[in-house]
Amino acid sequence: MTLRQKMTDAEIDAAIASDPDWAAFEPIDWSKAEVVVPPKKQAISIRLDQDLVDFFKAEGPGYQRRINAVLRSYVIKRKRA
Repeated sequence: MTLRQKMTDAEIDAAIASDPDWAAFEPIDWSKAEVVVPPKKQAISIRLDQDLVDFFKAEGPGYQRRINAVLRSYVIKRKRA
């Protein structure tokens, strides 16, 4: 097959099925998938102890998201009490 020829869907499916790298993958059923829109964030200015900021930043990118997750966990536990 040359680069200019197009493969049919059946040929693509057959090529995938015969590829050993794809052996462990199973088709995904997207029929029950839901679109989830994350809640809107509010930008604020907050003062935190330097060691806390250093700790979260040392974990890599997304430190603000992790701080948010810790605060959310705290709020959820407090609401249950």
